[in-house]
Amino acid sequence: MQKDDVVSRITSVAEQVLTPQGLELVEVEYKREGRQMILRLFVDKPGGISLDDCAAVSRELSEILDVEDFIREHYTLEVSSPGLNRPLKKEADYERYSGRLVKVRTFELLADEEGNRRKTFLGDLVGLSDGVVTLTLREGQLARIPLDKIAKANLEFEF
Repeated sequence: MQKDDVVSRITSVAEQVLTPQGLELVEVEYKREGRQMILRLFVDKPGGISLDDCAAVSRELSEILDVEDFIREHYTLEVSSPGLNRPLKKEADYERYSGRLVKVRTFELLADEEGNRRKTFLGDLVGLSDGVVTLTLREGQLARIPLDKIAKANLEFEF
């Protein structure tokens, strides 16, 4: 089974486990680290996720994956919190975290409203509208970034 197929199937199975528990699947990684494959799920819930939540999800998913047995190679399952620098993956994330400090990296150089071209934008998330993410940058100007130009976006922790 191809890596993308594994991620797609895991996403489907994980969401069936998580949704009834009020948990959200943030991201699935399936990749080689050293000599072994790692299947890593990042889960979250309002107010944050606990170690007990991660352990319960890991146990339940392990049982289902053992029965379904669609991953042919040996792997290690890890269930974790997305952490303080939570990635923004879904359109809803850009609405939910409006007002929070975010770092956005783009695939190509883009200009802010003052014409400054860059690939990394740091600022307060205004929101998402018509496929465009708007930030108020730390320098004060706005940046409007098309969602399809975003390579990576994360919440930033403010000290």
